[in-house]
Amino acid sequence: MSYGQGGPQSQWDPWKPQSQQPQQQSQPQQPWNSGNGDNTPDWAALAEASEARAKRRRLLFIGGGALATVAIAGAVAVAVVSANGSGQASDSPSSQLPSTADIPSATATQPSFAPTSAPPPLDPKDFVSSVKKDKAPLSPDLLFPGTQLTMGETVYKKGPTADTRTCGSAAQGTLPKVLDTNKCTRLIRVTYTNGDTAVTVGVAVFDTEAQAAKAKKEADKKSIVRSVSGGGVKTFCTGAVCRSTTNSYGRYAYFTVAGFTNGKDVTEKSTGVFRAGDDLAEFAFRQIRRRGEAQASAAAEG
Repeated sequence: MSYGQGGPQSQWDPWKPQSQQPQQQSQPQQPWNSGNGDNTPDWAALAEASEARAKRRRLLFIGGGALATVAIAGAVAVAVVSANGSGQASDSPSSQLPSTADIPSATATQPSFAPTSAPPPLDPKDFVSSVKKDKAPLSPDLLFPGTQLTMGETVYKKGPTADTRTCGSAAQGTLPKVLDTNKCTRLIRVTYTNGDTAVTVGVAVFDTEAQAAKAKKEADKKSIVRSVSGGGVKTFCTGAVCRSTTNSYGRYAYFTVAGFTNGKDVTEKSTGVFRAGDDLAEFAFRQIRRRGEAQASAAAEG
């Protein structure tokens, strides 16, 4: 026995006031009356209907919340675009975007600066090539300091010195004329000994490098500086055959005369004499060059 009415089902929507509740046909429902005729409502049926309505309401709320979340996300995306742009999202095609050449690059070329160059170093020879620049003090002990000289394994004892303004008087052979013609202003001499070998080195001073170079060129085998003896050094190279050298550097010409203190002649086999003359000539050159280096260094620091 069915308590429902037949006919087509009506669409019932609890949220529409004019809709009708559909009837349940699949199974019998309890009557609104309990059957005792006292018109008491069926509380179980009412509870079922209320639960169905609450469930549907929850589904609607969940769906609405999801839509709201999507809408908020879209707003955030628009806000991010606006923050990175001018306040409005751009719909311009990509061809209107700035080219990569307009975008600053982390690897852009660093600014360049004009290269600076240090001034060229001063040439020590310039300071010993002219009397106008060669102003350092000069004396035998400054040019040849100490009491002995070591060249390689050979030690030479320093002997007597001499210093004269009349250059020709301290020379012999053809050298006096060479010195005077080229206007030598000073001749400094010093003697060194090793055993029975003695060497006198003489440094002639001129005003210019050209005068010193000309004196060197004009000197010959007979252009000999006078030896200096005394102070324990016997006379040498006054009548015996000796060996001599000539050279120049800057405004200085330097000469050596080497021989034996026992009066023997120097021969081609006298290797010790040749070596001694070469050593003293080398030392004279070094001392003149060092004089220029010291003055160049002082000028650079000043």
